[in-house]
Amino acid sequence: MAARSDGPTPSEKPAADQPSEARPQELVVRLDERNLRTTYANAFRTNATAEEVMLDFGLNMLGAPSKPGGQPDIIFQITERIVMNYFQAKRLALTLGKIIRDHEEAFGELELDVAKRRKGGA
Repeated sequence: MAARSDGPTPSEKPAADQPSEARPQELVVRLDERNLRTTYANAFRTNATAEEVMLDFGLNMLGAPSKPGGQPDIIFQITERIVMNYFQAKRLALTLGKIIRDHEEAFGELELDVAKRRKGGA
């Protein structure tokens, strides 16, 4: 025996008849860029705890050799530290992955091995 209904079920009701909490609402995000700073980084380092991920950004620079006649030291000058939870870190990782995939589709693969990027093989 089939059940009888005298009106539409909740899923059949038009959106205007549904309570406002059941309808998707337009969300407006306003950006406040008054304190925005732009920083260049050619190096980064990561660290993590059980609850947070830390990203240090800065510049790798050549310094004077530690020993006379030795190789120059590389100095990592850290200028920015970003601390975030793992949920935000995962969102960032997914977003960066998509940005890089899109770039490589448009311009070709980004080769990370410097030796393979050099022209003439040397």
